[in-house]
Formats: sequence, C-alpha cells, structure tokens
Amino acid sequence: MLQLYFSPMACSLASRIALMEAGLDAQYHQVHLLTKTIVDDGSDFHGVAAKGAVPVLVLENGERLTESAAVLQYIADLKPETRLAPPLGDPDRYRLQEWLSFVGAEIHKAFLFPTFWYKDDGSLAKPRARIAQTLSVPATHLADREFLVGNRFTVADAHLAWALLLLRPAGVDIAQWPSLSAYLERMQARPRVREAIATEMALRKQMTA
Repeated sequence: MLQLYFSPMACSLASRIALMEAGLDAQYHQVHLLTKTIVDDGSDFHGVAAKGAVPVLVLENGERLTESAAVLQYIADLKPETRLAPPLGDPDRYRLQEWLSFVGAEIHKAFLFPTFWYKDDGSLAKPRARIAQTLSVPATHLADREFLVGNRFTVADAHLAWALLLLRPAGVDIAQWPSLSAYLERMQARPRVREAIATEMALRKQMTA
C-alpha cells in the first residue's frame, strides 16, 4: 500500500486530495515539521526523508518519492482513467507541469514558505509586494475557465486549491480576485476535496490545542 508522510495543511494536502480523488488507499503518517519527528512513534523524520520536507510518498516497492510536482503526477498516473493528469503526448501534459511549477515556485516557495517560516524583520517586504502580481496570473487565466488545465479537475487544481487556502492565514484576502474566490469555492465543493481539507483541519487543531 502507498504511504504518505504529511503535515496538516502543508503542501502535502494536495497529495492527499490527489489520492482521494484517484480513489487510492494509502497509509498516512503525520510529521511534525518543527521538530522533524513522525507523530506515530516520535522517530526522526530525516530517517524517511533527508530533505526533512513533506510530501513523501512511499511506493509499493518501498522507493520514496518527494516534491509535490513529482508526487502529484505519479499519483495521477497510477489511475489514468481518472484523468487527474493529461496522458503522455497530450500538449496539456506540459500545461499541467507549467502550473505545478508555478504554484510550487511562485506562490509556495516565494511567498507562503517565507511567510510562515521566517521572522518578519523586513525580509518579507519583497514577497508581500510581489504576491498580488503573482496571483493576477491564475486569476486572469481562471476568469473564463473552470479548471487550470483543460476542462476537468487535475492534480494542478489540487495544488492551487491548497495554496489559495493558505493565503488568508498568510494575510492575503483572495476576495480581491473574484475569479480565484469563485474557483476556490468550486474546488471546496468537490466532496473529496472537502473531506481532505476537513481531515487535515481537524488534525491541525489537535496540534495547536
């Protein structure tokens, strides 16, 4: 069985969404990112992932896959009939990679990561100044589209939906981009997306209680 190492409401939420949308069973192992420990047994997470970051997907053969873009595409390809990723040879396959890279680099690493992990000593001024321009890209793209790629939900949508969820606690109100607000509402209306978010929100509350 697949195993996913995750931290509640971290970027690994997108991988949980993808697994659930694909109808794939998995074992979930919660990681405390501050202490780099596995909640199940208190062991050192670095023993699983040298990078010390989630997601980590342990494959059926025991190999480990890291980085959201790779994990999400792997999950999608396990169940090609769900069309969570365009097939190889389809031009939209490259659009999928384009959006996975954009969310990972321009929203996650450029804004969300420093916002949640760095002390605001002035170093966050540049990321905060840039985020509006960054978000205008998907906002414009989604102004007349239901999904990021093609005409159906893909793992790129799982990735962007996670990022948009985190923007409000990061101090960014996406209501100023109506197309993004409407898009997030559509994503949260999907039963498996809603269930995945509820599961991780509950775990997050337990961590902070």
